[in-house]
Amino acid sequence: MSATGLQVFDKTLQETNHWLKLMMGELGTDNRSTAFGALRASLHALRDRVGVENAAHLGAQMPMLLRGAFYEGWHPSSTPTRERHLGEFIDHVQAELPTGSALNPAEAARACFCVMSQCLDSGEMIKLRRIVPHEVLNLWPDSMLRS
Repeated sequence: MSATGLQVFDKTLQETNHWLKLMMGELGTDNRSTAFGALRASLHALRDRVGVENAAHLGAQMPMLLRGAFYEGWHPSSTPTRERHLGEFIDHVQAELPTGSALNPAEAARACFCVMSQCLDSGEMIKLRRIVPHEVLNLWPDSMLRS
C-alpha cells in the first residue's frame, strides 16, 4: 500500500524527499527542516530574480510539493528584483531563511544550486546561469560553469 493512497502524492513525496536528502548532504546536516529552510529560501531568492516567465519554467520542473513551496508568497508583479551583486542576492536569501536560522545564506544558495544541477534539466540550468547576476555564479557548481 502506498503512503497516501494517491500515486501523484506518493510520487511528489518521494521526489521531494530526494531533493531534501541531497540538500542535507550538501549542507552536512541530518536535519530535514534545516535543509528545507535553505532550499525554500534559495529558491525564493532565485524565483524573485529571474522574472515571471523564467520562474514559471523553473517551477514546472520541480516536484509538485516543492513547486507549491516555490510559489508560496510570490508577488509576480514585484519581479524580477534588481539585484546585481552577490551580496544583494545573499541578503535576499538571508531574508527568506526561517526566523532565527543559523544557516549561512551563501552556503544555503550554493547547496540549492548544486541540488538543482542534479535534479533539473541541464538546459534549464544553463538558461538560469545566463540570467542570474554574474557574481552569483560564484555559488554555482563548477560542473555547470563549463557547459
